[in-house]
Parts: sequence; C-alpha cells; structure tokens
Amino acid sequence: MTEKQTSRVQSWTSVGRWTLLGTSGCILASLAFNSFAFGGLGQEAMRRSLVSATVLPLVLGAPLFFFISARMRGLMISNRRLGKIARTDSLTLCLNRGAFTTRVNAALDSDDPDQLKGALLMIDADNFKSINDQFGHDAGDEALRLIVRSIRSVLRTGDLLGRMGGEEFGVFLPHSDFKGAETVAERIRRSVNLAVFTPGDVLRPISVSIGGAVFEGATTFTDLFRIADQRLYGAKDTGRNRVKIAYATDHPEILSRAS
Repeated sequence: MTEKQTSRVQSWTSVGRWTLLGTSGCILASLAFNSFAFGGLGQEAMRRSLVSATVLPLVLGAPLFFFISARMRGLMISNRRLGKIARTDSLTLCLNRGAFTTRVNAALDSDDPDQLKGALLMIDADNFKSINDQFGHDAGDEALRLIVRSIRSVLRTGDLLGRMGGEEFGVFLPHSDFKGAETVAERIRRSVNLAVFTPGDVLRPISVSIGGAVFEGATTFTDLFRIADQRLYGAKDTGRNRVKIAYATDHPEILSRAS
C-alpha cells in the first residue's frame, strides 16, 4: 500500500471512529437522561423511553456525526494541499526557496549533537541561457525538470531538495561527511550528464556545476549558503560540469567570526 493510500485509509478510519464515538456518547447521554426523567412511570414507559433514547441518536446522530466528520476530513485535505502548494515550486515540484530554507534551518537548530553534521550543496545548470535562447523557454523548463529528476534519483530518504531560483537548486544532506557529500555531488553531476534532453528532436547535452559546504557542529544556513555558493562559482570559473566542496570551518569568514 502506498503512502497516499495509507493516508486515505487512516483519514476514513478517523471519520468512522468519530462517528461511532459521537453517536455512542449521544446514546449514553440520552439513556441516562431518560432513566432519570422517566424512571418512576412504570416498566412499560421506561422500556419505551429507553428504546427511543437508543433509536433517535442512531437515526439522527449517526448521519450528523458522519457528515460533520467527513466535512472536517475534506477541510483537512484541502488545508494539507494548500500547504503543499505553498511549499512547492510549481515547475519542478520540489521545495521552493522559502520552504527549503525553513526546513534546513529547523535541522540546524536541533539540540541533538548527532544532528549537527551534514552538507549543503548548491547546483546550477551550465549554459542555461543558451537553451532558452536557442530552443525557447518551454525547452528550458523541460531541462529543469530533467535536472530535478536526475538529482532525485541520487538522493536518500531524508535529503532535502529545493529550487533556489532560476536554474539554481539546493540539496541538504543531513548526517553526511565530506566524502559522502562529495560522492553524492559527483553522482548528481554524472546523472545529469546522462539525462536525455532532445529539444526540437536535437540531442543536447546538459550539465551542472556544484559547490558544497560540509559542516560538523553549530552553524547557520546563511554561512553554509555563502560557502557553497562561492564554491559553485569556483566550479563555474574552472570549466563548469564539476564539483567543488569545502569544510565550513575552513572558510576564513567562519573562522574569524568564531574567534
């Protein structure tokens, strides 16, 4: 069963549970009231009152609780969808810049020392303007979607992918060391190289340059972004289609601020 199917089953189970609990509560309250109000009117009157106290909540309460619970389920689904839309880049369906930054900051704010280790990669499509100029923006959009699929094929469960703007993407690798971050970055680069991009039925190679910052200990997204972005432009300046990664603590601005 997929995650979506599991979620659907759980939501309908919740509707059934609230319908059952609500109806049962109404029946119990009705029985208690009728027992108190009609207890002195004889056995026949008492029997009829208890029957009505059971039947009426079933007939009226069960459909009402089901309707209300189903409506609440619908509202929850709508709110969840709206939240996802607000967090998602509409073109590539990965996290948008705001959502990506928020998720990374939340990870970096952890009090658990074991969580304070990982890497931030900045990934930029090479010569992207020439794709738009030569083949049009639709082809450029398809190239971006191909790049995202190539990146996703490499990432692990728990890794984060976001579009930072234009043709630039961010990847956060929690718990990764330098070797692990370098390996993932190289796999991403090769995966993009192998993507089949044929705008106008013409095979056109695509590539990315990648910069990364590896950290161990307390840091901020701003510092990691600055270091990774500088390494990214270093990769661009030395020929594109390559990876450059550095330890965050080796960066002179980090060292001067720490001291």
